[in-house]
Amino acid sequence: MDQESSSQHPKGHQRTRSAVKATRPRSSTKGPLDVDDTPLASLLLPPQQQTNQKTSSSHAEQQHQMISGGHGHQPRAPVPGSPLLPRSPAAHSPAPPHSRRQPPPLSISPAGRSPRMSFSPGPGSGAASGHGAPRPPPDFSHLLRPDIYHELTPLNVPPPFRQSAKQPSASTPIPDLLAGGHFRAAAVAAAQALTGANGAPAPDPVDHALILSLFYVRLACLTLIDATALATQEVKALEDLNAAFYIDETGHNLIPWELRVLAVRLQAISFADQRRAVMSYYDLAREARLRLAEAAAKHDNSEKQLWRERLNDLGVRVAGVLVEMDDLKGAVEHLASLKESDNGSGKMQMARALLWLHLGDVDAARKCVKPEQSSEGPSDDMTERILNALCDMADGKYSEALNQWEELSKVSDDEMVGVNRGVCLLYVGRLQEGKNLLESLVDSGRTSHTLLFNLTTMYELCTERSRTLKVQLTEKVAALEPTPFGWEKTNVDFKL
Repeated sequence: MDQESSSQHPKGHQRTRSAVKATRPRSSTKGPLDVDDTPLASLLLPPQQQTNQKTSSSHAEQQHQMISGGHGHQPRAPVPGSPLLPRSPAAHSPAPPHSRRQPPPLSISPAGRSPRMSFSPGPGSGAASGHGAPRPPPDFSHLLRPDIYHELTPLNVPPPFRQSAKQPSASTPIPDLLAGGHFRAAAVAAAQALTGANGAPAPDPVDHALILSLFYVRLACLTLIDATALATQEVKALEDLNAAFYIDETGHNLIPWELRVLAVRLQAISFADQRRAVMSYYDLAREARLRLAEAAAKHDNSEKQLWRERLNDLGVRVAGVLVEMDDLKGAVEHLASLKESDNGSGKMQMARALLWLHLGDVDAARKCVKPEQSSEGPSDDMTERILNALCDMADGKYSEALNQWEELSKVSDDEMVGVNRGVCLLYVGRLQEGKNLLESLVDSGRTSHTLLFNLTTMYELCTERSRTLKVQLTEKVAALEPTPFGWEKTNVDFKL
């Protein structure tokens, strides 16, 4: 029994021999991303090495087909968009900043230098195979899309303006609209011109001067008609203002300076990040200093003055942003760091003085128009007198300020002088005289937001029928002749 059992069942822990399988050499695992298979890599190799590479590549491919049987295994087709496929013409066309996802094309250095790979300034900067090939003009079609621009509703415009016979026609040119103060109509016309609406042909996508000019008109007019919220949405189409896409062959930015300054402000509001504005203003200041040095090297005095004024303007704008960020200490330090010799024109002096008044430093504000004894040139007497009156108002000395405004009104018919004079009359208890003074300014054709706001405030203080007076004021303003300072108003101007 034991012998039969042991002969029928094998002993435990005995390894069973596996079946013998046919072996095959390992196939090539080279894929489309290997460097030596790409056309670009082959172009950068010496001719002898290119010949050896082609011979070894074809020999390896023949061996791979023989091993796989030649029929059951087909070579894998290159994936679309891989380096094995030739680049389509669309790959060389410039694209808007938001659509650039591929790495920039490679360009070969000009003759006379050692051959090397260098990244081009931006998309469409020339083919890699051409020596000194001109850069194709950038394509600004991303600013011609109708979905960028919002529709403007006339519901925030008082009826006397909407129904007025002074409303311009749809065919009125944009320069005429701006000259007549029709900013809402100009904003609509600019968007229609960019998108080709109402049968008008759209601009050529490579005509950057016309496209950016219309885009600036659109954004500026939106801010003037109290539609800044829409402007902050539409300015996003520009994206990075310092991107290589906007830089030309000379290293200058294609975007006009005024548009860049406005866009910095709007983008900061759009992203709710005021620090973004500070950094962007410093980038602009760095460029302004560079252009100022170039103008000085060319002895171009007019260009030097232009860039010096722009640099001073940026300094004041940075201080204003710091004030809005509630960084009062930083704003004070920044204003104090600005050179007194860079005060520039009376406008810049007044801007700096108003910032100091906003910060509560009246003495520093007075010094803005009182240069040191060593400085050359006398200060503007008119600017100094206006600033002294404003400083008296800031100190609560309304009687002294009123006397100064009355003296200024004898030599100047400026609206600002009349409005501040009317405000001083209000604070000294002569409300009716102040209201009559502001109404006389409206009758003479002055219709600024400050004037209308103060006048409607006096209406609210004078009577409970202030709404009736406000509506009558809208009819009076709508009957005035259009001016470049703005004809059409909104409900906010009249506190309706």
